[in-house]
Amino acid sequence: MSVWVILPTYDEAENLETMVAAVLAAVPGVRILVVDDASPDGTGEIAEALEGVEVLHRPRKSGLGRAYVAGFAHALRAGAATVVEMDADLSHDPADLPRLLAPLTAGADVVLGSRYVPGGGIQNWDALRRGLSRFGCSYARRVLGVPVRDLTGGFKAFRASALEAIDYAAVRSQGYAFQVELTYRALQRGLRVEEVPIVFREREHGESKMSALIALEAAWLVPALRFGRRADSREPADVPMT
Repeated sequence: MSVWVILPTYDEAENLETMVAAVLAAVPGVRILVVDDASPDGTGEIAEALEGVEVLHRPRKSGLGRAYVAGFAHALRAGAATVVEMDADLSHDPADLPRLLAPLTAGADVVLGSRYVPGGGIQNWDALRRGLSRFGCSYARRVLGVPVRDLTGGFKAFRASALEAIDYAAVRSQGYAFQVELTYRALQRGLRVEEVPIVFREREHGESKMSALIALEAAWLVPALRFGRRADSREPADVPMT
């Protein structure tokens, strides 16, 4: 398979080189696309100097969801058979990539790296953050009425046909809400979605890009997906982008 890994970046200069080397070691022959939002710390320039990496330079910070949409479009135009999304800060372990990809060869359409199935977990989060994350996933799961345990995680693998089926370009949400909406669209369309356990590790370098606004958007979008705004709507969420 032609496998592409999409790495959205903003100020990841301390992490990117290690991340790229680990991805290439885990899946030889993988193609890596860095989508950089004009990082002031020079992340985009570092990416340009790395072998085995393509770079999309965006003119400004425009949100995680839009970065992934741009990355998906680039990979699919280049003939990707499989597209993976993951964080560039080493929170997602590249060594887990083979396990994430394996179910696709057995017929899955979308595979989620899950913190909340047996064998999964989180390292180096305090009790409050763990509780909020579990509550957010449980809330989304109950409101949407779906069996997926980890709806807000950002370590996912898609068949190219699955991305096309969910009309990824129509997704306008960001952050946690973007992850929820991608998976919900897949389930709505009857695609086969599987979860594999991963351990999420808090970043060692740099700062998290999540914000209260992104969490609020997710809280608003979940009931809107189920009861209001259709998951295939092309109207953007009425929430400022970060």
